[in-house]
Amino acid sequence: MSVRKNWLVVLLATGCYSGFFPGIPGTAGSLMGVVLFLALAPLLFPLYCTTVIAFIFFAIWWAARAALIFQKKDPPQVVIDEIAGYLVAMAGITPSWGYIITGFILFRIMDIVKPYPIRWIDQHVAGGYGIVLDDVLAGVYANIVMQILQLFL
Repeated sequence: MSVRKNWLVVLLATGCYSGFFPGIPGTAGSLMGVVLFLALAPLLFPLYCTTVIAFIFFAIWWAARAALIFQKKDPPQVVIDEIAGYLVAMAGITPSWGYIITGFILFRIMDIVKPYPIRWIDQHVAGGYGIVLDDVLAGVYANIVMQILQLFL
């Protein structure tokens, strides 16, 4: 599959090409998640969740296609999974800059450290599901911590 012929898949799967940022594509992709979160934050919670769930399903498809295009199991350029994970991390969280930054840091920690079963999913689930679901679960873990912080702060 040619990158040029599949430019739309590449554009979306790489988070508007943020996945090509040298050395830190996952962090750059997560920053695109912040941008998308800011756009979605005004939505009512049920609509936000519905939108994020739909985004996750599309991300699985785009990631699977991009893996074929880049001919790698989990290409580092594909950051649609980081975007989805950050959106999950911020579900139900007040869109203040303190929470946005805290959520970003917590999500990146969970995505890098990969506590159980995130690492298992990353290593054993194939295709777009494997690319995306470990980041979604990292987002769930970050969201749990964020909900606790929001409750007490």
